Amino acid sequence: MMTTELTHESTLRELATEEGVLRYHEAGQGPPLLLLHGSGPGVTGWRNYRDNLATLSERFRCLVLEFPGFGVSDPTDRHPMVAAGGAVIRFLDGLGLQQVDVIGNSMGGIVAAQVAIANPDRVRRLVTIGGIGRNLFSPGPGEGINLLMEFTENPTRQALIQWLHSMVYDPALVTEELIEERWAQATDPATLAAARRMYGRAAFAAQRAHAAASDAPPYWAMLHKLKARTLITWGRDDRVSPLDMALVPMRTIPDAELHVFPDCGHWVMIEQKAAWESAVLAFLTRKDGR
Repeated sequence: MMTTELTHESTLRELATEEGVLRYHEAGQGPPLLLLHGSGPGVTGWRNYRDNLATLSERFRCLVLEFPGFGVSDPTDRHPMVAAGGAVIRFLDGLGLQQVDVIGNSMGGIVAAQVAIANPDRVRRLVTIGGIGRNLFSPGPGEGINLLMEFTENPTRQALIQWLHSMVYDPALVTEELIEERWAQATDPATLAAARRMYGRAAFAAQRAHAAASDAPPYWAMLHKLKARTLITWGRDDRVSPLDMALVPMRTIPDAELHVFPDCGHWVMIEQKAAWESAVLAFLTRKDGR
């Protein structure tokens, strides 16, 4: 049982690497559990997972990595998603961790899957939260991604509020405190510049053109190579990455199970906190391997 309050300051750590300082939050003891955050205005790993740390850290050494390009770790000149996989490996190497369990929210789940495919011995079990996969029946990009692009192009407070509302099922979760902390980070010039490399309309169009011209398969077409046992978690009412996106990973990842949470948007670990934590702990601590 944790006896020390898990605050931002008490859990914050730094790791110097050859490509700059990686900042992270650490809590608990036990097998290492790496938590990777999603993208979007004002996101940080701490904000994604701060309310889950008390429960998860009772069983695991929780390591919440802050990706370069989001205003916490040292910045990167590259597309933040391109830089993320290398940051994960540098982080694991820097801490001397050969194998970890990984939880990835949205973009973090995509990065985790890519890392696990490329380095199958380093990820034991994988938990994803929305985001991973491919739109099959719903329009792509989804409502939340379009609102994210609108904010990135024209970062107003109202655009941020509209995007935040697309992330949740219960609008009461969009509090003034949440708006303020997200606004402060999202409008930082360096963070906004990195966001535009990801979600500006010109950047999005360039990414699509590059993908269309490339002979390399998209990551979701390679999920059959994922060796890690995988738990896919999803909000039934996700308006950022709609539920039909889960069908490809659920079918193609060799050892995957899917858990869908009702009355829940994109932030499953926040909106369905207790149910999500229960499902994740049961999956990660299962003794029989199934």
